Amino acid sequence: MLVLRNPNGLSYAVIVLLAGNIVFDVLLGAIELRFLLTDVTTDYFDPAVFGALDLNVAYSMAYTLFVATGIVFIVWFHRLRKNAEVWAGDLQGRKPGWAIGGWFIPIGNLWIPRGIAADIWRASRWQPYAADGARELTLLNGWWTVWVASAIGDRIASQLYKRAETPEAYVTASFWSLGVYALDIVAAVLAILFVRRLTSMQHAKATGMIPAAQ
Repeated sequence: MLVLRNPNGLSYAVIVLLAGNIVFDVLLGAIELRFLLTDVTTDYFDPAVFGALDLNVAYSMAYTLFVATGIVFIVWFHRLRKNAEVWAGDLQGRKPGWAIGGWFIPIGNLWIPRGIAADIWRASRWQPYAADGARELTLLNGWWTVWVASAIGDRIASQLYKRAETPEAYVTASFWSLGVYALDIVAAVLAILFVRRLTSMQHAKATGMIPAAQ
């Protein structure tokens, strides 16, 4: 038997974790900016520290937070997908398991979760079988576009750092990395808005309250 499950608690956890990622993106972006503004021929700084902060610890904490955010987000996402099955299972293009597995398929993870999210969105609105409204999916599409751009940019920045052997190459890699942190911040903000909006839609529908603005 299909049963609705409350996603509110998970949504709060996702939002807090995403906010934490924004804090680390700002910090690590500041580190990249410091490097770009430093004349390495006349100035010296220890690349392993930033003020009183050990960068190895900072990067480790940022990575741990990123993984934790991904895990909690996917659990939240799967719960909303299960709820969508109750309201409009025939509108769901993929089985609930794809709400988890779709994130781990190379290349496919650039579009599969977005398709699942759109199906969840349609099932969660007050009239699941109505046509999409003008700009209805703008928030979803905006978040997804920035997230994909950030993921691709991160791959490029990582490769540039691995191959860098000259100061100029490190500067190029640092510019890419700084851009990725900026995209990460935008993606996290849009993700927070998306999580709040979709959770609100499901809560309104499950409780029979006045539906969230569509």
